[in-house]
Amino acid sequence: MHHDRLDHGVHVLRLDRPEKRNALDSTTLAALVDALDEVAVDETARVLVLSTTSPTAFCAGADVGEQLDHDGGVARMAAFTRLYTALDAMPVPMIAVAVGNCVGAGAEIVAAADLRVGGDNLALAWAGARHGVPVGPARLVPLVGLARAKDLVLTGRTVGVEEAERLGLLQRAVPAADAERVALELADQLAARDPAGLRVLKQLFRELDGTARRVAYENDRLLDFQLHGTGLPRGGVTG
Repeated sequence: MHHDRLDHGVHVLRLDRPEKRNALDSTTLAALVDALDEVAVDETARVLVLSTTSPTAFCAGADVGEQLDHDGGVARMAAFTRLYTALDAMPVPMIAVAVGNCVGAGAEIVAAADLRVGGDNLALAWAGARHGVPVGPARLVPLVGLARAKDLVLTGRTVGVEEAERLGLLQRAVPAADAERVALELADQLAARDPAGLRVLKQLFRELDGTARRVAYENDRLLDFQLHGTGLPRGGVTG
């Protein structure tokens, strides 16, 4: 995990497991949540850019190959719920660099962002249905509407950059190699706005959309799924 603090209050978090397409194991999850918490308490922060060290993938979701026992699986799911809560509660605007694989938890992070810059290699998928994971509706429905969200979440099909544009998910669509640069240009535009005003607008959107309640409800279902359901795969470990 790379955390850069740029001029005028722009923070950049870059996932850095290119060999795993930035799949989130327990260590990476903890680092990401810690970094989000750092930004959230920084009163000088104005914009957060969520990116990757490799334009081939933003995040391929949970690292289901991670070897975990039952308690480790529960701890990992609890970390995912902390991640989703931290993303929802982020007090400054977030911009996601949506390049390559944005799958499962990767799609959830993209949906949690306020603005999204997509690369031409985008492969966006709410893949939770493949494992029966109760995730997706909390963040996606307010973005694309109920009917479209049901299509994407229930099928888990992959969305490319052109369809993502048609759905209104992307504010910009560019070559993948340019996506972070364009996201940073967008961040500079936001950073030039009144910072207190942007924080108030973020709060208004959150309260009017009821996202805190939506995320909390889905998080409860995720923990129950891991505790009492089949849960996310744990690298072939049983028991």
